Order: sequence, then C-alpha cells, then structure tokens
Amino acid sequence: MRTSMFRSVESALRRARCFSSESSPKRKVAVLGAAGGIGQPLALLMKLNPLVSQLSLYDIAGTPGVAADVSHINTRSEVAGYMGEDQLGQALEGCDLVIIPAGVPRKPGMTRDDLFNINAGIVKSLCTAISKYCPNALVNMISNPVNSTVPIAAEVFKKAGTYDEKKLFGVTTLDVVRAKTFYAGKAKVPVADVNVPVVGGHAGITILPLFSQATPKGSNLSDEEITALTKRTQDGGTEVVEAKAGKGSATLSMAYAGAVFADACLKGLNGVPDIVECSYVQSNITELPFFASKVRLGKNGVEEVLGLGSLTDYEKQGLESLKPELLSSIEKGIKFANQD
Repeated sequence: MRTSMFRSVESALRRARCFSSESSPKRKVAVLGAAGGIGQPLALLMKLNPLVSQLSLYDIAGTPGVAADVSHINTRSEVAGYMGEDQLGQALEGCDLVIIPAGVPRKPGMTRDDLFNINAGIVKSLCTAISKYCPNALVNMISNPVNSTVPIAAEVFKKAGTYDEKKLFGVTTLDVVRAKTFYAGKAKVPVADVNVPVVGGHAGITILPLFSQATPKGSNLSDEEITALTKRTQDGGTEVVEAKAGKGSATLSMAYAGAVFADACLKGLNGVPDIVECSYVQSNITELPFFASKVRLGKNGVEEVLGLGSLTDYEKQGLESLKPELLSSIEKGIKFANQD
C-alpha cells in the first residue's frame, strides 16, 4: 500500500512538472526565515509547487544546509540558500513573491503580543530590504503578531515610497484550515469539500469564523456547538503550544497553510480566474484600516476585497467584540514602525 501511495505521489509530481515547465511563467519565490520551524517545512512545500521556478531560501543562520537538502528534490524549481544580512539583497532580487515566517515562535504562556518586540524589529528590517530589492513583489506575512506586523510592513513601504496595498497580505489561512477541519468533524461532512470564511484578525477573539456561511451544510449544529467550534478555532495555536509541552508551536500546519496561500497568490499572478482566499489586508469593509475577509486574487495581487455577507446575531456580536482589540494591535504596529 505504501509503495502504491509513493507511486501515485511521484506520478502526480511528474505530471505537474511536465505541465509547469511547458505552460507556467517563471516565478521566483523567497522564504525569509527558511531555517526555522515554519520555514523548513514551508521550503519543502514550495519546492513541491510546480508554479515556482526559483526558490530563494534566506535566514540569519543554517540556510545552506536547508537549501542543499531541499535542492535534491526532483521538481522544477532551482534552489539557492542565502545566509546573513549581507546576502539578503541577493535573496530578494527579482522576486515575484516573498513569504515571511521569520521570527521567534510562541512558547507556553506567551501571547502573540509577547512576541511583538522581537518580531516587529525583524519584520521592519526585512521589509526595508524588500522595498529596496523587490518593491513590486507580493508579500505574504506569517510572522506574528500578524495583526501588528502587516501594519508595520505597510508603514515601512510607505516611507520607502513603494507601498501598494494590493500586494501586502497577512496570512490567516491557518485559521481557515482549522475552521474547516473542526467544522467537518462536527458536521460530519468530508473535510476536502468544506469551505468556511474566517474574518477579522489573526489572534484570539479577533479570529471570527463565519460558520453560518460554511458549506456543505451537513448536520445542523446547535448554538452551543457553534460557540465551541468558534472558541477552538480561536485557541487553535494555544492547543498546539500546550500539546508540544513547551517544545514548539504550530509549525507544520502553519507551513501547510502558508503554502496553500502562496499557491493561490501564484495562480492569481498567472491569471487563473476566480481565486478567492481569506487574508488580512488593507480594507474598507469595516471602519478598521486592516481586516481579514475573502479576497479575490489576480495579476496585481488583491483584485477585490469581498464583503462579509450575511451574519448571524452571534457573529455580529463577535465582530463588534473583536474591533477594539484589533484596532489596538494595528495602532501598536503603526506606532512601532514610525519610531526612529
């Protein structure tokens, strides 16, 4: 059985390679923080993506080994590893897409906000380099707290004169992945068919899954079950941190989610129609300057920020409850970015 599984995977990859080399444009993708807990599996998953022709792996240490390891995989992309600040420009030059999982992970008892001072500084310096070496690239922000790091990136790009709100994304896909998984289990529907929009932000109560819009409908869920599903989705990161007993955070599922969203961005760049994913972007669908909702992706990044649709009273209450915390995180990021 294992042999047949490996054959089917190899066969799928072979078909993907044939398709990609003949019909997909060349795309250079950089992973910044590629030697870390998220960065390594993300590098692997991006190496498997047939839309990537050049894979640039950057970190402050350890990248040559990761790059050598991943480069032996027989897929389309050529891999190069870059280490240290003096090689960051080379890593970024000519990129179509930059994915940023760089930073320190969460530890037990840590909130995403506890990560702020360290990760905010890392993001600020990386985005300064992006504005210089690949100002037209799409930027996928994974580094937490995303509610603050995306506004930091926006301010850095504004200062450099390179800001394009259509090209900056906070990756909230893991919230969607969790909501889909947890919903499928409760509603007793095949998880591969499930879609659940998740709006708001990317931390605690700012994460608002819209289970009333979930498809397919499956078993009718009680109000209590919806409340429990919502809380589990909001606390998914904490669930993993505690299960790993202080030895890590949600690295593997985050890498998967990051790869899913990066793939959607690449498809949009390549002109594939009707690519819709949830993402934390500059938005005017609420009074908040940044907000996660469904976004249509295209050749310029964000083609359209889609509205929230019809909400239940419970979801409306959740929306109002999250706004003060999300606004505070946004303002904190803007203030940090504008400090000398």
